[in-house]
Amino acid sequence: MSALFDVVVAGAGPGGIATATVAAEAGLRVCVVDGNVAAGGQIWRGHTADKDGSLAGRWLARLHAAGCTVWQGANVVAAPAERVLRVEGAEGVRDVEWGKLILAAGARERFLPFPGWTLPGVMGVGAAQAFLKAGLEVNERRAVVAGSGPLLLAVAAGLHGKGAKVAAVCEQAPLARLMKFGAGLWRHPEKLIEGLQYQVGAGFAPYRAGCWVVRAEGRERVERVVLTDGRRQWSVACDLLACGFHLVPNLELALLLGCEVEDGVVRVDARQMSSLEEVFCVGEMTGVGGVGKALVEGEIAGWAVVGNAQRVAASQRERVKQMEFARRLDEAFALREELKKLPRPETLVCRCEDVVHKALCTRAGWRDAKLHTRAGMGACQGRVCGAAAEFLFGWEVRDKRPPLFPASVLAMAADVEEGKS
Repeated sequence: MSALFDVVVAGAGPGGIATATVAAEAGLRVCVVDGNVAAGGQIWRGHTADKDGSLAGRWLARLHAAGCTVWQGANVVAAPAERVLRVEGAEGVRDVEWGKLILAAGARERFLPFPGWTLPGVMGVGAAQAFLKAGLEVNERRAVVAGSGPLLLAVAAGLHGKGAKVAAVCEQAPLARLMKFGAGLWRHPEKLIEGLQYQVGAGFAPYRAGCWVVRAEGRERVERVVLTDGRRQWSVACDLLACGFHLVPNLELALLLGCEVEDGVVRVDARQMSSLEEVFCVGEMTGVGGVGKALVEGEIAGWAVVGNAQRVAASQRERVKQMEFARRLDEAFALREELKKLPRPETLVCRCEDVVHKALCTRAGWRDAKLHTRAGMGACQGRVCGAAAEFLFGWEVRDKRPPLFPASVLAMAADVEEGKS
């Protein structure tokens, strides 16, 4: 079956929620499509609607009250025609036609391969956060949190709050860069307070800058992790390692539609409109910057689609402030060159297709690697190994072929217009 909406929002994180709410409150017919079981994205996972509660609760309450059509557990798998998205979920396959389209697909964490990264007990920091919110039992478990980005402290606090013993928090960025970043947080006092709260919440676990994982070791699961500061190495006993290297915007749908991408993000104007007419992008897709940036961009896009130029203009100062924070975030947590030397020849890079590092070293680029090794052709469609390959080899990974997610044959082959099969 097919449906027609004034506005379709792809993604129900903070940015998508803000856009959908503003547009729906103005009387437009809005549909939100999201792959998760509930709105909120990764950052607001587990929050419920509460108009008098947290920021997340208030926005979720507004979204529900606005009367949007929300399709949860549904992924956009293709764009079979102009201004049409094909969606597959628990209720089957549907085509949705849009007058204006807002892309709010968010970001995913970047994994970088190192020896032992596939051992049981090793997971991404974002995965650890999601598992904790879902009830993962970590009481008395020894944990190390490593990699790069502000999420490290948040996850360390979450682990400590659930009873884990956080042995170390290891940030690969050098201390000088972190201090420079911290000195600029006077412009964002709420973020400084949030960081201090996470440090307290983590039980003041040892925090080391300029420190990264060399390898994880263990027989049947991780038992210890070897760390380095570039001068010496040491091991820390643990049975849980949460490791991730900041975030990567989810650009697959934007690339499929033909949006222009610059420096790894979608290029947008002051209204959040992409290079394509009536296609807007908000949140991490335009630069990783957190909830504040996603919300103001979502509101701007919402006011833009309803034609409220005055409200769009009034939000530009906050938008500029949030974009500057995103720029400084990228600068502070830029990855060091030493991380490219971590994989051994036999270290897996593509877990879906069991492709090791040495098989990729002789390839000329991402397409060549896919053709000869099947890297990026498994269930995740290159979302994990593609970002790693970009960093490790300097390749441009810009896949834009449907399906964007694993899909049924019906989703890709059937005519799902009303009355046809």
